[in-house]
Amino acid sequence: MAKTVPTHANSTETKDQISWRERFAALGNLPAFFRLVWQVSPGLFLGNAFLRLIRAAIPTATLYIGKLIIDQVVALSKQPEGDTRILWWLVGAEFGLAILSTALGRAVALMDSLLGDLFANQTSIRLMEHAATLDLEQFEDATFYDKLERARRQTTGRTVLLSGVFGQVQELISVGFLAAGLAVYNPWLLVLILLAVTPSFIGDNYFNQRSYSLSRSWTPERRELDYLRYIGASDETAKEVKIFGISGFLIDRFRELSWQYYLKNKALAISRAGWGTVLTALGTAGYYGAYVWIVMRAVGGQITLGDLTFLAGSFRQVRGSLEGILLQLSSLTQEAIYLQDLFDYFAIKPLIHSPSTSRPFPNPIREGFVFEKVGFKYTNSDRWALRNLSFTLHAGEKLALVGENGAGKTTLVKLLARLYDPAEGRILLDGYDLREYDLAELRKNIGVIFQDYTRFKMSAGVNIAVGDIDQRTNQDRIETSAQRSLADTVIAKLAGGYDQQLGRSFGKGVELSGGEWQKVALARAYMRDAQLIILDEPTAALDARAEYEVFQRFAKLTEGKSSVIISHRFSTVRMADRILVLENGTLLEIGSHYELLEKDGRYAELFGLQARGYQ
Repeated sequence: MAKTVPTHANSTETKDQISWRERFAALGNLPAFFRLVWQVSPGLFLGNAFLRLIRAAIPTATLYIGKLIIDQVVALSKQPEGDTRILWWLVGAEFGLAILSTALGRAVALMDSLLGDLFANQTSIRLMEHAATLDLEQFEDATFYDKLERARRQTTGRTVLLSGVFGQVQELISVGFLAAGLAVYNPWLLVLILLAVTPSFIGDNYFNQRSYSLSRSWTPERRELDYLRYIGASDETAKEVKIFGISGFLIDRFRELSWQYYLKNKALAISRAGWGTVLTALGTAGYYGAYVWIVMRAVGGQITLGDLTFLAGSFRQVRGSLEGILLQLSSLTQEAIYLQDLFDYFAIKPLIHSPSTSRPFPNPIREGFVFEKVGFKYTNSDRWALRNLSFTLHAGEKLALVGENGAGKTTLVKLLARLYDPAEGRILLDGYDLREYDLAELRKNIGVIFQDYTRFKMSAGVNIAVGDIDQRTNQDRIETSAQRSLADTVIAKLAGGYDQQLGRSFGKGVELSGGEWQKVALARAYMRDAQLIILDEPTAALDARAEYEVFQRFAKLTEGKSSVIISHRFSTVRMADRILVLENGTLLEIGSHYELLEKDGRYAELFGLQARGYQ
């Protein structure tokens, strides 16, 4: 079902406001997230945690050794003849801690990077695996596409969340050591620190919430921007963009939409910068108030110079760490909310699936497919694509579907392959509902080539093998399929033969003509040892002679098998055993070519119009 580029006049308004309760509730996603990361690499996961734990103790140890060094220096300045060995041991220990901290930091960064790559790869694989289980109709729904787009964005960069949580734990341990030292001198210093960091924490949480709301509400527009960016500079659209001169239109639409998004982000960024400055200034004032108190204690001789250094350094680090922890907590809740997008996608379940106990698929099919008052309409559509449709596709029969565009021909084919399920009525196979059979077995026994077949940017051999990808290493079968569809004549002209890269998206790739691509696509139907073969406008790009030869071969190669052919060329249609004429989703006529001509109905009218066009 074709999709149109959406225009959202009012959707730039912030819609998805997230409450504080929802933000912190989103932290409930972390256990499931950590399970995913653990599954990627338990060794890296544990190693990362262990190294961070060691690193957490280094700041307190460094500050305390610094205090001891200063006290030793002061003591030696009063007694120059004193023993300096302890001083140099302390300097050496501080140097060793500095080296160790740097080494641990690089090791942690390395593990974060490796976990990030592995997680991105594994999550992308899971995303594709889950997509394979979902229904075609779900892919044709804009709301689903928004969820899919948000999920795609979570496949990379989510280990920022992992690093953030580990970093939080590391910082909390560090703060615990430092806070213990401050509490020995005056516990009120800790209260003052908390008051100093609170304003900026509240501000950043507020603006993180607004940033998330804006990003989420603009998901459809960002998809449209990506789409416009693609079609405005793509080998697949270049010829029509040039011939119709629509580059200006596409650029103007992109400029308009991107400018609106820029203005929204600009307003938010300016507001955040302004308020952030004010709130940070309040926190800084609190910090320097405590710093003055510490200095006055040192001036009064109540603490040593080493104590002053230790307290000032500890206070600065605790304040910085707490501020970082609180701000990171804000970011973590935001990241956890974004993470929900990934889990929301994985929570989507297909409506079309195999029953718990499947009926064995008939081999061979004995009676055929029976449509009993079948009706179907697409999501968000008031019009029935098919309605009250009843007919039989007999075993071994060649059935042609005829009708104007939008009559329901392709929809009928998709129902046969259970890409959709009927909204009304049912489809029987050998007397049993199609939904009673295993879905994979059903589709394995049906080969379909749609008019909008995919041109895979892969080798010629793989483009044929996708018809039965498990046989992709069976070169004899690939070449036999190519001979049956006449694709062998196309491949014979390629420098790389069956290994030739098709499409110019990758190095040394070559592009085929529309007719050549159709022959390659047709070969896919012959790759599959299916009992029902469906060709949906498979020869639209072929000339009359090539089409005639293709269908002569098709008729011979599908003897004893059921087949459905959709074509607007009546020279092709007349080869079928029976012809079903659809109009507005309902069965208008059915019969052989000669029977329908004798009825002198719609088929005879359409046949006559086309025949006169060749005179």
